[in-house]
Amino acid sequence: MSSTRRGVALLVATLVLAFGLLGFFGREVYRQAPPIPDRVVVEGSGVELATRATILDGQQVWQSMGGQQVGSIWGHGAYQAPDWTADWLHRECLALLDIWSEAAHGTPFAELDPDAQAVLRARLVREQRKNTFDVATGTLAISAARAEAIARTARHYDALFSADPALASLREDYALHEDAVPSAERRALMSQFFFWTAWASTTQRPGSEVTYTNNWPHEPLVANHPTSANLLWSIASIVLLLAGVGALVWFFFARTREEEAPEPPAADPLDAFPLTPSMRAVGKLCYVVVALFGVQVLLGALTAHYTVEGDSFFGLPLGKILPYAVTRTWHLQTAVFWIATAFLAVGLFLAPAVGGREPRFQRLGVNLLFGALLLVVVGSLGGEWFAIQQTMGPDATFWFGHQGYEYVDLGRLWQILLFVGLLLWLGLTLRGLAPALRRSAGERRAITWMFAGSAAAIGLFYGAGFFYGARTHLTVMEYWRWWVVHLWVEGFMEVFATAVLAFVFTRLGLVRAKTAAVGVLLSTCLFLIGGIPGTFHHLYFSGTPTSVM
Repeated sequence: MSSTRRGVALLVATLVLAFGLLGFFGREVYRQAPPIPDRVVVEGSGVELATRATILDGQQVWQSMGGQQVGSIWGHGAYQAPDWTADWLHRECLALLDIWSEAAHGTPFAELDPDAQAVLRARLVREQRKNTFDVATGTLAISAARAEAIARTARHYDALFSADPALASLREDYALHEDAVPSAERRALMSQFFFWTAWASTTQRPGSEVTYTNNWPHEPLVANHPTSANLLWSIASIVLLLAGVGALVWFFFARTREEEAPEPPAADPLDAFPLTPSMRAVGKLCYVVVALFGVQVLLGALTAHYTVEGDSFFGLPLGKILPYAVTRTWHLQTAVFWIATAFLAVGLFLAPAVGGREPRFQRLGVNLLFGALLLVVVGSLGGEWFAIQQTMGPDATFWFGHQGYEYVDLGRLWQILLFVGLLLWLGLTLRGLAPALRRSAGERRAITWMFAGSAAAIGLFYGAGFFYGARTHLTVMEYWRWWVVHLWVEGFMEVFATAVLAFVFTRLGLVRAKTAAVGVLLSTCLFLIGGIPGTFHHLYFSGTPTSVM
């Protein structure tokens, strides 16, 4: 069996194994996600504090104000404002300690002697970590004292996300604009969502001493410390990384043999690639890449400035028009747009060169794609601004404004249009490659098929972002979101770049076709065997089971 055939077999085995692991543990993500109670009630009185519907309503309110672009939840998001899970948990714990202290001693917790504090701290750990969720009825029961602590914490958030002047300084520290959520009713719903994320982070799984979020965040008040599995696998991962790097170095030097340099071409290889009409049309996309890159840099500078002046720019109240949530959203979205556009331009430019001819109407297709790209960029950025300004309802926000999740912030309508554009690009690229896919042989065939396969992955895997909606469980959403961010951006785009470079270097006569083909196949195996299961390294503390860690 030739080295190329062995490389293809290894790639197939890699994909089967890697996606098998991703699918198996993905099933566990669905099965073991933290439960969202049908009802949250006070023990004894039965007073209802929240329902599954209102918690998910609160999730949509959080999405509408920018979601992960304003603070974070379970560690995912922006770090200028606090992690709302950790912040809520800490404030609720302090409130509960004060309530108990005032009831038993008539004084705040901070004024108690150390012995009395130790007693209440131990009680707090038992109260917060005990799982009182009834699976049969879907009801979560909490004590009256904890209900009061939740109410006190909710009042803080009601003031924070309004225009309350007492918290103006804190809002500036958080780069949070005034009246981020103008409606008191919607602020109350968002507080219920924050409470649920904190409940999941401090409540032990049934039959376990570890919380639903693997003891994240670190909170000594409730004994949220790194688990033994966390420490064990952190050490093991470092050891395995070093061992893997050493094995690769050994393999390279032990198996690599010097080969003759390729015969230099008699003429400039680029002369064999005349510019076709569609290649010239691709130039517009290159200008878009440069423009979006420039805009991204400027937005990044403004976003960074907001870490010093949370709501202004050298004294100018720019935050009223372009708050931090908007500039950070746009900063990330323009990055995704220009990077994706650059890859699209490469595929469209090289496809006729690889195929050896210009397909009919290829230029028209490129121009249509250019128009669609402009529509998605302008429409999605505008929708995000209107959403953060709270001008839409929750459902309209999700569809036309802001989904609330980093890197896939754009409204669902714009996401669909972007996916349609990617499918159009894939069709244009494959029809350009088609002649080469039919006639190429040997190692060149492997390179061409890797080019086509990686293009198909870029075109299709963005669709993973449609497996969740506005009211999808947060843990499940994170699983699919990282399919887009980790696999699409950080995985298959690298494979595409490797295949493109192999083709270019081969055509320039710098590398032998056999060397390039084997290099592409082995590099892809290396990318994907670590990268595909490695998607889970983003999900350790997102409500996933310990097996994911």
